[in-house]
Amino acid sequence: MKRWILLGLVSVAILGGIVIDRILPSAIERGANSVQPHERHAVREAARALHATIPVVDLHADPLLWKRDLAVRSDRGHVDLPRLQAGGVALQVFAAVTKSPFGQNYQRNEANSDEITLLAMAQLWPFRTWTSRFERAVYQAEKLQDLDRRAGEAFRIIRSRRDLETLLEARRRGLTTVGGLFGIEGAHALEGDLSRLGQLYDLGLRVVGLTHFFDNRLGGSLHGVSGEGLSDFGRSVVEEADRRRMVIDVAHASPQMVRDVLALSSRPVMLSHGGFAGVCKTARNLDDELMKAIASAGGLIGVGFWEGAVCDISPQGVVESIRYGIELVGVDHIALGSDYDGTTAVLFDASELAVLSETMLDRGFSEDAIRRVMGENAIRFFLESLP
Repeated sequence: MKRWILLGLVSVAILGGIVIDRILPSAIERGANSVQPHERHAVREAARALHATIPVVDLHADPLLWKRDLAVRSDRGHVDLPRLQAGGVALQVFAAVTKSPFGQNYQRNEANSDEITLLAMAQLWPFRTWTSRFERAVYQAEKLQDLDRRAGEAFRIIRSRRDLETLLEARRRGLTTVGGLFGIEGAHALEGDLSRLGQLYDLGLRVVGLTHFFDNRLGGSLHGVSGEGLSDFGRSVVEEADRRRMVIDVAHASPQMVRDVLALSSRPVMLSHGGFAGVCKTARNLDDELMKAIASAGGLIGVGFWEGAVCDISPQGVVESIRYGIELVGVDHIALGSDYDGTTAVLFDASELAVLSETMLDRGFSEDAIRRVMGENAIRFFLESLP
């Protein structure tokens, strides 16, 4: 009898482990990152040919947060290596999410809760990540390094200007190699220790997002409580990132923090993913004057693909936000910032990005403007910014 009870308990434990390991992570992500039902976009040959000549760049996606193999095409989420290649992507910024409050919203969030802890547990991340935001960033950097090791010529991490130049040369030779830049979505991952910026730099960190959905030790979030600008620690992070030639990302930063960063930073910054309040008035988007200030300082603005950024998630809606941005700040300062896999609902995934080139062509954009927005602006920005 005891043997049968023991075998039953073991069977339940094994079944529970299978559910946690295989079923639960998939179910969670399917609910978080959807591609809304649509007919497959049949892009005309002229637009497809143009798109094929562009080194497409996306300034922000979060696939490292989820439990799936990015080397394999998945039937969930928005981004993996095969879909990036199918979409003509030359360079993708992969952001590490390390904390997010329960019930997150665009208006006001306290910093006293964290749903990423439960997600780390549900996805069976290493125990060290369950209680440390820093270790979550390290783990996601390790996941990207593992992809780099396994993917061969198909993928390489970009750490320097030379790496990017080598990637572009490989693509000119006809390879479909995708480059990956590693970033953090909120420098709360440093846990108040400036030396950890250097540790993450050594792991490939090159894009430093200062805040996420809550105020942190660096200052105020666009969706936090205080509305404050940079703290003393925030200033030290910006100065050290500048010294190391890391890119500062002000997506999710409070308006006062953005102003403080622009006054302090010696180099252009980027807003990796967002939209323009003048065309989509949500609490997620900064006002037009602040967007112009970012661009006037040489910065780059990534237009998102989800409702909070553009209000209309159709290709036509995304392109209208792009057009608005061009008219507001100039074509040299507009890029793509999808927020793929960032608990967003979209109408096209990474494999379907040619639909944006086609839509811009249909809407009267010049080929030069299309090239700049789809990738050349971002390529220029990183060639000028990276170590």
